[in-house]
Amino acid sequence: MLRLLHRPLGPLTRLPTLQIRRYSEEPTRIKKYLFVDAFPVRLGIWDLRYFISLMYEERTVEALKLRLSNIKAHSFNVVDVRPYHKDGGVFVGFEFDASDPEAALETIKAEIKEEAKKLGGLPSWLDGVGAHFWLVEGEPWIEDMRRFPSTFVNVSFDGPDIREERLYQLLRPYGKIRDIQAPTPVPAGTLRSASVVFDKLRTATVARNAVHGLEVSTPGASSPTRLHITYVFPLDAHKVRDWLSSHPRIVLPIAIFLLGSLTYTIFDPIRSFMVQAKMQEWFDVREFRLYQWIRTKSMELRIFTPKPQASTAEEVWKERKQAEAAVRTYIDDWPSTIAFVHGPQGSGKTGLIENVLKDTGRRALTIDCRALQNATSDSKLITVLAKQTGYWPVFSFLNSVNHLIDLASVGLIGQKANLSSTPTEQVREMLAVVRTGLQRVHSSHQRDAVRQIHRQAQEEERERMDARRSEKIRRGTWHDGRLDCVAGNGVMSELGIGDERMEDDDHVAFGVERTEREKEQEERETKKKQKGQAEIEAVESLPVVVLRNFAARGSDREEIYDVLAEWAASLVENQLAHVVVISDNRENSKRLAKALPSKPLNAIALSDADAASALAFVKRKLKDADINLEYTREQVASVERLGGRATDLESLIHKVRNGATVEDAVEDIIYREVSEVRKKAFGDDAEDAKNLAWGREQAWSLFKQLSKKTELPYHDVLLEFPFKGDEGPLRSMEHAELIAIGTHNGRPSTIRPGKPVFQAVFERLVNDSIFQATQDIAFNEKVIASAESTVKACEQELLALKDIGRESEHWWSGNTASSTRSRYLLSKMQASTMKIEALERKNSDLKKVLAKGG
Repeated sequence: MLRLLHRPLGPLTRLPTLQIRRYSEEPTRIKKYLFVDAFPVRLGIWDLRYFISLMYEERTVEALKLRLSNIKAHSFNVVDVRPYHKDGGVFVGFEFDASDPEAALETIKAEIKEEAKKLGGLPSWLDGVGAHFWLVEGEPWIEDMRRFPSTFVNVSFDGPDIREERLYQLLRPYGKIRDIQAPTPVPAGTLRSASVVFDKLRTATVARNAVHGLEVSTPGASSPTRLHITYVFPLDAHKVRDWLSSHPRIVLPIAIFLLGSLTYTIFDPIRSFMVQAKMQEWFDVREFRLYQWIRTKSMELRIFTPKPQASTAEEVWKERKQAEAAVRTYIDDWPSTIAFVHGPQGSGKTGLIENVLKDTGRRALTIDCRALQNATSDSKLITVLAKQTGYWPVFSFLNSVNHLIDLASVGLIGQKANLSSTPTEQVREMLAVVRTGLQRVHSSHQRDAVRQIHRQAQEEERERMDARRSEKIRRGTWHDGRLDCVAGNGVMSELGIGDERMEDDDHVAFGVERTEREKEQEERETKKKQKGQAEIEAVESLPVVVLRNFAARGSDREEIYDVLAEWAASLVENQLAHVVVISDNRENSKRLAKALPSKPLNAIALSDADAASALAFVKRKLKDADINLEYTREQVASVERLGGRATDLESLIHKVRNGATVEDAVEDIIYREVSEVRKKAFGDDAEDAKNLAWGREQAWSLFKQLSKKTELPYHDVLLEFPFKGDEGPLRSMEHAELIAIGTHNGRPSTIRPGKPVFQAVFERLVNDSIFQATQDIAFNEKVIASAESTVKACEQELLALKDIGRESEHWWSGNTASSTRSRYLLSKMQASTMKIEALERKNSDLKKVLAKGG
């Protein structure tokens, strides 16, 4: 770039020194230089004035030549003009004839000054005049290095040092000097130098170009000293770098503080603003008036037809009416706790919340916990959460960089800089910013609601005034004094009273008193109404936060769910938002209850539809798809076997739409569920079964009972073999959605299949003779082992009682404690022995079934 902006630099001839004075009878031709400040001093590489001055370079140079052509003393002739934009000047080379050069130069300088005074200075780039000139005492040095002018110059001495007084006399004519620093000791072979600080930048540039290369004689020296002048900056960049690198214990804490301040003062407000923008859909194209107008016109012109939404039959949703009413009640009041909506997967929890929010027009922020759980890395987790909440900008890659900085800081200062943070801490910080955004959303909605209430109150007041005025006009008691003023009725116009009929004083006084009472009552009612409406609007202006798939199965990010639970609890405790948590398992409410221990959760349960509702749902969906069936008794029975789980019903409808019959579709669903339940409950093999949280005999015992009954008493199952009071396997099977545990007054009450179709699945498993035989044999072996341990325990205790009884036995003693205990143990041994014999006979029969292959 520099080659394009500067002309090639030609060699400059060495000028004769001024210290050598030659006197001759014949005049000689001498060449000297002037330095004219015709251009701006370039402050840096991107100084715009430099690029602008390039456009005026040719005009300025020609004008300067023209002005100097008026100088005739000593055969003055301009032979060379070289612009030097970096130092903001022009070197003008001229020749003259003189036998006494010094006297001739003084004459030429005086004549140039007289020429400059005529128009206020020599030509310059900006306004054409105003430039000054100086005689170059040394040698011009035009260079294009990136050494830009500075008020600090370094004067190097190529020869003996020059005293400070002499240096001041040489440089002071060009401008005011702030300071001169004497030369300091330098290594051998290096020129000694003095530092000079000028008051102005232009002064430094003129001095540098006028004195550089000057040879100065010093007393007692055999040769003159040549001056080399260069610019220096008051603070070198390498010195700053050296200081920063040598003081890490000071620099790193300051850098961390500045970085944190930058984040909190700049990025966090932007992020909270973006969260508010996402909540209020400021950047959603569908909310723009232009988009809505285009859509409306397109529908009117039938350019496109929106897809009709299938109407939902009233009977299909009757199981959800109570849950929907509970959700509406929750969001219509100030939030004091968390609404926990739970139910089996596919029961319509998400659809229920979406319908309620759509009907009420509430803005909601939805966080899908399953998407967070499925994130493959910590940076992906942060990115997914930021996308769901509108948190922007996000720099997820910085955590890796911060980790490297922490490692480097350990080597530099002996301790971590604590820049890196765990995913839990990052999520907590992000949710704190999201909380600020939710506060802004609430404030914005509340301001809009207050303005709307005030406008409505003003409109009602205007309507009342119009009604009162109309009533007075009807009775003839209203008068507008402005009419008399317009008509100019003399005194009447001044009084503002015409000849309309007025009410008598008593009637007027009574009317005024009644009007005042009515007005006060109306004002009280209006204020009361406004206060109630303002409170309602304040509640409705609260945003709604929805946490979907909370604590989903197979989660390996338990700490993230704890952070979400704490954040949700803080929102409702400070009444910043309504929080609705959607989960497939009611056991996940324990995490929320731990975060909000002082208040009980608002638990809202959803169950599957009953047989009638499920059939109505299938009929409605198939009718919307233009599929009309007769619904025979076999088809109705198949739908009843499938149950009321929404996902299974949707699968049935999809298969029927693709051409399958209702019976075949239901059979295919049951067949698929049988394989899935067998693998999930019993494992692929014995090794896989060891990883299950329950035993095979426990699952088989439940499945056999549930194949015959729709529900079982919880505590009856819990106390009998193979559970024996252990609730862990039951909770684990519920979490795996193999069974569903119903509650009554907050305690476990009943056990049902995890899905309605599972009852048919359990029947299919129990009716499989080979599978039934293998599982019954395994179950019986467990029972036999338990009975044998009972027999052995009884035998050991009977041997101990035998010794005790022999010592205390007498013919008159009758029934002793040892004899009573012995009879009990013997009866227990007999019962266990009979059970073992019966089970072994049963196992023999089952093995025969296996031998026959079913």
